Amino acid sequence: MLTVRKSQDRGYADHGWLKSFHSFSFAGYYDPEHMGFGNLRVINEDRIAPGTGFGTHGHRDMEIISYVLEGNLAHMDSMGNVKGIPPGDVQRMSAGTGVMHSEFNHAPQQVTHFLQIWIEPSVTGIEPSYEQKTFPEADKRGRLRLVASPDAAEGSVKIHADARVRAGLFDGDEAAELALAAGRKGYVHVVRGEIEANGHPLRAGDALMLDGEPSVQLRHGRQAEVLVFDLAP
Repeated sequence: MLTVRKSQDRGYADHGWLKSFHSFSFAGYYDPEHMGFGNLRVINEDRIAPGTGFGTHGHRDMEIISYVLEGNLAHMDSMGNVKGIPPGDVQRMSAGTGVMHSEFNHAPQQVTHFLQIWIEPSVTGIEPSYEQKTFPEADKRGRLRLVASPDAAEGSVKIHADARVRAGLFDGDEAAELALAAGRKGYVHVVRGEIEANGHPLRAGDALMLDGEPSVQLRHGRQAEVLVFDLAP
């Protein structure tokens, strides 16, 4: 089964300093038809105004991935990590037994635009941990580059969840196909640009949910950046 989720159908919150689209129910946005997909629980597309950000707050028992599109995301946490996350980097924070952190945009004039992704862990009560890696554009051009996985395959960040996340850049004749094992779910999120996924035209913010399908097929991209999730049922 293939289900398209259009960008304009997502939840939206405007807090002034933060503008956020929610693919799934989150905070004040509740949609019983969109509580998550498989073990994918959150995809928030956030834009943080200059000089503002999320104050210190806590998480536990969740795999949290940050994927920055524009600007820089300043991260500080109770594990002692003080990092800047630029475009091209993937940050993974395993909240485990509990972690406190903050995220800020210290730039005086530039908005920080990023995706915050939560995936339900396959184990709970683990020690919190942090990882951050750079994935150059060349590694994602015309292919689906593995950026997060449970076994750190191909140099990806290691998540404690039954999921694999891939990122790709597609334009013109560039195309890719990803096989899905029986019983797995697939989720395609268009970060920017336009692309055709399994015959469905998608634009930035759109998503395609795959359940019981043998593969994800991407083609006819127009300056497209895409995240593809291979998920547990």
